[in-house]
Amino acid sequence: MAKRSAPEVNAGSMADIAFLLLIFFLVTTTIEKDSGINRKLPPMEEEDQPDVIIKQKNIFTVLLNGKDQLLVEDELMEIKDLRVAAVEFLDNNGDKSCTYCQGPKDPTSSDNPDKAIISLKNERETSYAAYISVQNELVAAYNVLRNRRALQLGPQEGFREMNFVEMQQNYKDARFVGNKVKLKAVIDQIKLEFPQKLSEVQ
Repeated sequence: MAKRSAPEVNAGSMADIAFLLLIFFLVTTTIEKDSGINRKLPPMEEEDQPDVIIKQKNIFTVLLNGKDQLLVEDELMEIKDLRVAAVEFLDNNGDKSCTYCQGPKDPTSSDNPDKAIISLKNERETSYAAYISVQNELVAAYNVLRNRRALQLGPQEGFREMNFVEMQQNYKDARFVGNKVKLKAVIDQIKLEFPQKLSEVQ
């Protein structure tokens, strides 16, 4: 008795369907993008560079412990009060050398914005949410002062009612019709007058 050959299955259409499904999933799938904290790392130190001596009054100490409790200058503080305290420290003008500062000129606090440093330390047990909240408040303190300075300098340079954050957004915007060279100069001046000196202690 002759053997009957098994009928072949045409797999060509199956390959087409699999290819179409693959394309469909590639096109419709969205990949989440992780976003971190934007920080510029300090330049590498030279080997023979002498140690810089910083007065204790020019350091604003912020400690976040494992229970998410905030200690500012060795005193318990709520996160909602941190921004105001940081602004007062940065804007203090203890040595009265800052002509644009409006602080109380307390001789026991920071000398001027250029010398003022915020030191942030957190423990391993600190929650990420609390850490981010503290970071946001400290960066917001710098933005409060920079925004105020931008509203003072802006009208002189032809940028009326534009705060620092808006200046940065307009500088990056390709549709901005103003003078970008002058705008960049104002942004750089404000960054120089209120430098963001945020140190994270290990």
